[in-house]
Amino acid sequence: MKSIKTVVFFLLLPSLFSFSGNNKAPVSLIGNTVNDFSLRNIDNKNISLNDFKNAKGFIIVFTCNHCPFAKLYSQRFNALNSKYKSLGVPLLAINSMDTATYDDERFILMQRKASSAKFNFPYLHDALQTVGKSFSAEHTPHAFVIWKEKNNWIIKYSGAIDDNGEHPELATPYIANAVEELLQNKPVSKTETQSFGCKIFYRH
Repeated sequence: MKSIKTVVFFLLLPSLFSFSGNNKAPVSLIGNTVNDFSLRNIDNKNISLNDFKNAKGFIIVFTCNHCPFAKLYSQRFNALNSKYKSLGVPLLAINSMDTATYDDERFILMQRKASSAKFNFPYLHDALQTVGKSFSAEHTPHAFVIWKEKNNWIIKYSGAIDDNGEHPELATPYIANAVEELLQNKPVSKTETQSFGCKIFYRH
């Protein structure tokens, strides 16, 4: 029997999370070039892609502090970075949430979140939302794999981390599969999935 907590969680899903409900086909970003960016990390130092001289690629994850769904993935983020950073594919987490709308997305609370969750990767503050907009990031989490080709960063995957928030042991690991294929010089077999979680609202 499901616990009352679990039942309430799923009853609240429609109000907590935003899913794509229109009929417009999303524009694919696969193959697009990503420009370098510089954002403040929780240690108060700016980080850019070019700081990682030996990186073959990156796992870029748009996430936040408050989203219940994003919270399910904290340890999976750590695991992905632990596994792939040493192979030249570090994970960078970016918070593009509007702090004017969500007070609990303030930078100081990002620092506390990273400390409590023992993040082993940079957690970057996209205060002006420019990086989130450039990736067309929709939800928290929304993940991308970018890869270095001819000194350019190319988007190879966009979408969900995996397909099971509550049970990682049952999930299809979309991000890990994409990185593994790229490390083996193979094309990514599944380049896009639907991201889901809390909606990122952008200021105009």
